[in-house]
Amino acid sequence: MRRWLVQVGGIRPRRPAPASGRYLSLSEREQIDEYRREGWTIRAIALELGRSPSTISRELRRALSYRGQYLASRAQRDAEARARRPKTAKLAVHAELREQVQVWLRDDLSPQQISHKLRREYPSRPEMWVSHETIYQSLFVQSRGALARELTAHLRTGRYLRKPRSAVGERRGKFPDMVMISERPAEVEDRAVPGHWEGDLIIGANNKSAIGTLVERSTRFVMLLHLPDGHSAEQVRAAMTRKITALPAHLARSITWDQGAEMSQHARFTVETGVPVYFCDPRSPWQRGTNENTNGLLRQYFPKGIALDGFDEVYLDVVADKLNRRPRMTLDWDSPAERLGKLVVATAA
Repeated sequence: MRRWLVQVGGIRPRRPAPASGRYLSLSEREQIDEYRREGWTIRAIALELGRSPSTISRELRRALSYRGQYLASRAQRDAEARARRPKTAKLAVHAELREQVQVWLRDDLSPQQISHKLRREYPSRPEMWVSHETIYQSLFVQSRGALARELTAHLRTGRYLRKPRSAVGERRGKFPDMVMISERPAEVEDRAVPGHWEGDLIIGANNKSAIGTLVERSTRFVMLLHLPDGHSAEQVRAAMTRKITALPAHLARSITWDQGAEMSQHARFTVETGVPVYFCDPRSPWQRGTNENTNGLLRQYFPKGIALDGFDEVYLDVVADKLNRRPRMTLDWDSPAERLGKLVVATAA
């Protein structure tokens, strides 16, 4: 009746609530009302509306009166009331789930990583699953009352942008005997063979301090170079040599770096370690994409504009370990440490 009155102009149309696609709209409820009066089956109504039969069945169970009547206007009013009703956050109700999420947040895992890790750790316990959006909501919408706002300090605040290499000035400079990336073996490109690394420096305030980064291409495993006395070519070579020579031979096949002056002793490094160094083209950071991405993650721990020589080697190892234990989407939610461990075990066997 209401729909007929609206159509003939006898009553001002109700302003429809915006449809999300997920929930039934007033128009759909009016169609359900009409089709039900005409004796349509639930399956036929669902097919006509493009909804699942379970959606129509659930709607009727909720909205039927004690007399078995379905009124679209009342069903819409009840649905809007349910939508306005505050809902208890899942993390506020389930203490075990909340505690596990908080532990992993303090360990600097992202909400997305936590969501996937929960499903892997608790495959048969859906009550221990939660979406990354729910975690974000619990952190930033404090009325939900589940997670302490202080835990937001453990989130990455966003992607940082590197300066073009040309802006760094003194690091740029070509030197003899460079082997360019175009001459790098094809096996490096597809990441099928482990042991190929990408390297770079994270530069501190006023270009006076640095931390070296090495990332293995196939596993994303990261090692950090402690450079307390500066980042000259000699200091970088010595730190790299210590890290690389500690690896099994099959995990130390090559290094790719940009053309920074800190690599001017690359030939000596290769003689000492047997590991060749390949150089990127100028101003081409995407040729070390794995390393660039990792450096972005590291800025959570080493913000731009601070001195980096105050961090000792123990702290660098702790940070590297945190990154290596984070599950990664690109590794099908394995962590770099897990992937590297599998390689070591497979080789030993």
